[in-house]
Formats: sequence, C-alpha cells, structure tokens
Amino acid sequence: MKGKIAIEKNNQALKPIADEKHNNYKPKRLRISEKANRNHEEPFPNHKSTLKITDPEFIEIFDNFAFDEVISFGNLDTRIRLIVILSSTIASQSLSEYQIMLNGALNVLVSPIEVKEIVYQAVPYVGISKVYDFIHATNEILESRGVKLPLEDQSTTSPENRYEKGLEVQKAIFGEMIDKMNKESPKDQIHIQKYLSDNCFGDYYTRKGLDIKTREIITFSMILSLGGCEPQLKGHIQGNLNVGNDKQTLLSTITQLLPYVGYPRTLNAIRCLNEVAK
Repeated sequence: MKGKIAIEKNNQALKPIADEKHNNYKPKRLRISEKANRNHEEPFPNHKSTLKITDPEFIEIFDNFAFDEVISFGNLDTRIRLIVILSSTIASQSLSEYQIMLNGALNVLVSPIEVKEIVYQAVPYVGISKVYDFIHATNEILESRGVKLPLEDQSTTSPENRYEKGLEVQKAIFGEMIDKMNKESPKDQIHIQKYLSDNCFGDYYTRKGLDIKTREIITFSMILSLGGCEPQLKGHIQGNLNVGNDKQTLLSTITQLLPYVGYPRTLNAIRCLNEVAK
C-alpha cells in the first residue's frame, strides 16, 4: 500500500503544472545588437529561432558574442567563415548545427561542390564513422534546394598515379620533411606513410572544387575541433603557413570557432600557433 501511494505521488509530480503567470507570459524584447542581427540575417534571412522563445537570455548572450563581438575580429570573409564553421561542426559531431550552418553557407554562395568537398575532406581526418551521417544530411539539404545529385566528378587522379600525385601535393605543402618522415619510419609502419600519400593526399587533396589553401584551413579547423591532436595541429599550422595562410588568418579562424568549440580547445590551438609561428 505504501508503495502504491509513493507511485501516485511521483505521477502527480510529473503532471503539467497550471501556472497563471506562465500561461500569461509574454516574450521579453531581446537586447541583441543591431550588428549581431545584421550579421545573423546575412546567412540566415528570415530565420525563426525557437530558442528566442524558449531561451531568450541565452540567445542574447550567444548572438551578441558570436555575431557581434567575435565576428568583428580578424580577416575572414563570410564565405570562409562559414566554411571553417561547417568543417568544425563535422569534427565536433554537431549534426543539427551543421544542417543550420549548411543552409547559411549555401545562402552566401558556398557552392554545392565546395560543400561536398568539405564533407569528403573530413573522411581522412575524422573517419567515415563520424562523417557518414553528414554525407546523407548534405544530400537531403542539397536535393531539397533543387540540386541534382550526383554532382560532377572532381577527382584528378587514377589508381596508377594517386601515390605520385599525392606525394607531390604533400611536398608542396610540407616540403622535404616528407622524405625525412618516410626515411625514418620503421619498416612495419611505412604503410601508414604510404596511405598518407596515396589516400589522404592522393585521393582527397588532389580533387578539384577547393584550392590547397582552403583545404589546409579546413583541415586545421577539423583537427582543432577534434581536440587532443596537438602534434597534428602543429604540423598543419606549418602547412597553412607554407601555402599562404598567415598567422593572422589562423588566429582569425581559431577566434571564429571559439563559440562552437569552447575555450579549452581554443586556448590549446592558440598555444600551438604561438609555438609554431614565432
């Protein structure tokens, strides 16, 4: 009998509470800056945010920070900013945020081919297990906007020359250190160096649709967002510097990703940047 009473009391606690004040609640006027509203409207025209109704205080904080304060720093234009955010959301496994940002990117004329190349570029750095759902989500959004799939082929290599072409791109980005890495690799691990050349670079970096500078900043954004990959992050900081993405561009990228990855990964990335780009 006591157990039955306890269950009834628990069930009562789960029932909706009729609150006159709650029912008569009127949304407050949000204190979002004109600049934040303008920057939000550019990629997301007429977007109706449900969080403005359910979480108005949070939206005030986030939008004023991300779309006014943060967006004012650095040298990234709107297209590149959304490209690096898209890259970051894949690595962070933020599918819902990715879908929102993908529509925003398409609205500011990031092309369907560029979007697909961002997703494909994620595979060698994030892994197909984490990218699979993003491929399907991308296809659904593109098709909903009238884009016919599959898109035009972007591959420039063949099974016969992918290693040679990949090694060529590796050396163009990282220089002679690639020969040193291959030479110093233990015999039972040299296959990984080969995979880096023929698969990571030969299959992906050689594709059309994005230039090398953009691919390197995408890779930097993904590794930064993964966290715990500081040795690889440092390597790609040097790679970015080698292909013309200077320290200011990388610092701008880190800053624009701060609202999406948080302070710990941001501070780790800045430490790596300062160590490499002294």
